[in-house]
Amino acid sequence: MIITVSASELIGMKASIPLIDVRSPLEFEQGHIPGAVNIPLFSDQERAEVGTRYQQAGREAAFLIGLDFVGAKMSGFVKKIDVLCRGKEKELAIYCWRGGMRSASMAWLFSSAGYKVNLLNGGYKSYRAWIRAEAGKGAPMIVLGGMTGAGKTLILNSLRSMGEQVIDLEHLACNKGSVFGYLGQAPQPTNEQFENNLFDDWMELDSTKPVWLEDESRSIGAVGLPGPFFDQMKISPMLLLNVPAELRVERLVKEYAGFDKALLGDALIKIAQPLGGLAYMKAAAAIEEARFEEAIELVLEYYDKTYRKALDKFKDRTIIEVETVTSDAVLNARLVLNEKLKILT
Repeated sequence: MIITVSASELIGMKASIPLIDVRSPLEFEQGHIPGAVNIPLFSDQERAEVGTRYQQAGREAAFLIGLDFVGAKMSGFVKKIDVLCRGKEKELAIYCWRGGMRSASMAWLFSSAGYKVNLLNGGYKSYRAWIRAEAGKGAPMIVLGGMTGAGKTLILNSLRSMGEQVIDLEHLACNKGSVFGYLGQAPQPTNEQFENNLFDDWMELDSTKPVWLEDESRSIGAVGLPGPFFDQMKISPMLLLNVPAELRVERLVKEYAGFDKALLGDALIKIAQPLGGLAYMKAAAAIEEARFEEAIELVLEYYDKTYRKALDKFKDRTIIEVETVTSDAVLNARLVLNEKLKILT
């Protein structure tokens, strides 16, 4: 049996049945629905050959060469599905790029093997259009603001342990947001996959309760927030935590002083121009001589100035400033949590 389902319907069922992406490995690597298993109908080379044959000789010729590639693999496809579904109901969901011949062919095969197949209408392309349209809808946002080094990520983690809903954008992006933010992080996902992962986390939220997010620019390293999601963030109420500069410097020294000086110097070059020639040379020399506190103080002057400009740009929103004299994440989480009701009423 083959049933056509929408993107929203597929998202609701993918936790309970296997989700199969039949596109080529390179397509899958570029971006896929979280939780999907790649069982490609064609290898990357085969897909390229089918496309070339289509351009040169038309649809029928491309179809025939596709059959040549797939014929010997069909039993292997079914065996893979049997392993995935072992001990479960014989049901799965499947998609390709546009919901065309690739997914239709595999759906026919798995249906013939006795499986109930849920086929994504419009394919991965329709899923991508749907998540971008739905980005940021539902749960109300509370944005946690603060200058670089305020410890916002640790505060969000503490809020999560206190039962609050949290989405850690920097964790999803594998980047802490500054030019130094890639240090110690896993490679960033593609922008496409970042959006997919963000939406997957968003769909797990209770839409009747607020969700905490860290204040971010549109770009986090090499990836960017979806436009509708970013726009919603920038009109949502903010709790702005003011942490003394000396505490922020102390935190950043602990966080970054252990990295190789060459890596720190390479990152610093990226902001040499906005930092200014003299400040850049002083900061570079301080890093080389392991005077990390001085280097960070110089860099913070730039980041603090940049952050204030960003606040001015999006100031037409509720902003409540919260003063603190500590860098303790748990205590600061309690401080901002105490202000939560003020911005929700």
